[in-house]
Amino acid sequence: MATKVGIIGAGGMVSYHIAGFKKAGAEVIAIADMVKEAADKVAAEHDIPTSYGSVEEILANPDIDAITIIVPNKFHAPLAIQALEAGKHVFCEKPPALNAAEVEEMIVARDKAGKQLMFNFNNRARPESLAMMEAINSGKAGTINSAQAKWVRRTGIPGFGGWFTNKALSGGGPMIDLLHMLDLAMYFMGCPKPAHVIATTYDDFITDKNFKGPWGIPDREDGVTDVEAAAHGFITFETGQALSFQISWAEMVKREEVSVVFQGTGAGGKVERLFSKDGDDDSALDTCELYVQEDGKSVNHTIEVEACPDMGRIDSAANFIHAIEGTAEPLNNCEQGLNLMKIIDAAYKSAETGQPVAIS
Repeated sequence: MATKVGIIGAGGMVSYHIAGFKKAGAEVIAIADMVKEAADKVAAEHDIPTSYGSVEEILANPDIDAITIIVPNKFHAPLAIQALEAGKHVFCEKPPALNAAEVEEMIVARDKAGKQLMFNFNNRARPESLAMMEAINSGKAGTINSAQAKWVRRTGIPGFGGWFTNKALSGGGPMIDLLHMLDLAMYFMGCPKPAHVIATTYDDFITDKNFKGPWGIPDREDGVTDVEAAAHGFITFETGQALSFQISWAEMVKREEVSVVFQGTGAGGKVERLFSKDGDDDSALDTCELYVQEDGKSVNHTIEVEACPDMGRIDSAANFIHAIEGTAEPLNNCEQGLNLMKIIDAAYKSAETGQPVAIS
């Protein structure tokens, strides 16, 4: 019998979630949004039989096995916990929550419910990432000592005064929004436990409308804009590994770049996407490479994979269904999400205090 899924939130990622669930053979049978008209619209576009105007209604539906959450960051933890308590598996958009303390509460709820809780770290599901993990797991890279994670934009602020730029609703700016390469780098490194973080943030351009991105939400003139535009930092791990990061919505770079580069004892590697000036996924340039020494020569190997303009979003959602059905290993878990949020919390604290922050 097919897994039956309900959706909370009619946000921009909803079409990817739906496509992924259907690809995995699940049925999307309901959607809820506090703006009922938004839920109705998505339901009509995707042939979803039932739409609701409240969370309580959709969670009361006994036919629903799993819930996906596509709402502003502030509501990730409370809705995930509510859905788990209602006996549903949960797939939650990134970031896991506003902070690590909320993720700890989510883990308690997951364990009590005995259900699956996963996050949409979709870049783990990209063909490039899967191919690189295959190479890493085969031993080609050896031990990965260090890595550099980057998601930088020149003009990528997702609207002014909306929930993205309101720290109370979002938890922060690009550091928490564009966490994907930080997560992917740690995934390649074996998900080590973080030890220390030192970071700085910059708010240059965060109120300059010349730096607004080509996507996002409408500006709110009466709204709040109190987050960073860019974050730079360095992480050490209990294993002795190290990771640097550069993450920005608005920064003086040539073009939008999304990448993880690593250095191992057997090989180095890179997974990279370079966007066109308009941030168009379909025209982006993808690279997946391994760097090795062979017969005394430096050799670079290109790993060929199928094109994936959606950056793994569809396959990430499909993996959630396969994981709860027991036909595939989950691509992520709550404990990994917790360590990621501990790093983000520490990065903001370090930027505020000007001091390195130890992570327990």
